[in-house]
Amino acid sequence: MSDIQFCPVCTQELMWQNDEHEAGRLRKRCPDGHWTHWDNPVPVLAALVEFEGKIMLARNAAWPEKMFALITGFMERGETPEQGIARELKEETNLNADRVTLIGVYEFIKKNELIIAYHVLASGEIQLSEELIEYRMVEPEKLRPWRAGTGMAVADWMRQKGFEPHFLE
Repeated sequence: MSDIQFCPVCTQELMWQNDEHEAGRLRKRCPDGHWTHWDNPVPVLAALVEFEGKIMLARNAAWPEKMFALITGFMERGETPEQGIARELKEETNLNADRVTLIGVYEFIKKNELIIAYHVLASGEIQLSEELIEYRMVEPEKLRPWRAGTGMAVADWMRQKGFEPHFLE
């Protein structure tokens, strides 16, 4: 659950209360009724990047050595999801998003996120941001999706392309 502890209006400590209108869900609320913390999932954008016929997987600087995944990031105010994923791709890889196609929407309950995944046909010259420390280019049929979040998007995309996904264990 959320780390928010105090009302942003009056600074009183938030209290756990049942929400009668929401089937008794527990929510953190101001005792004086100023504010409710809904703790809604955060929208995260993900790009399955196709570049020169291969799929780009990248490793975040904070991840273990053999962990690679899709390009991801948060939407910003005033942009569509498609604009957001194009921006994230440019910021993190310097690539241009030439075509952006929705793969699907996936839950990632462990992190309270809702992933909006796209297939992005990209062009340009790869230059990683400091957030990413390396990348791999993988033949589409050799992708090995993982059984959570963006991995499910990879598997769905592979099926759309006629490839049978073989999941990592």
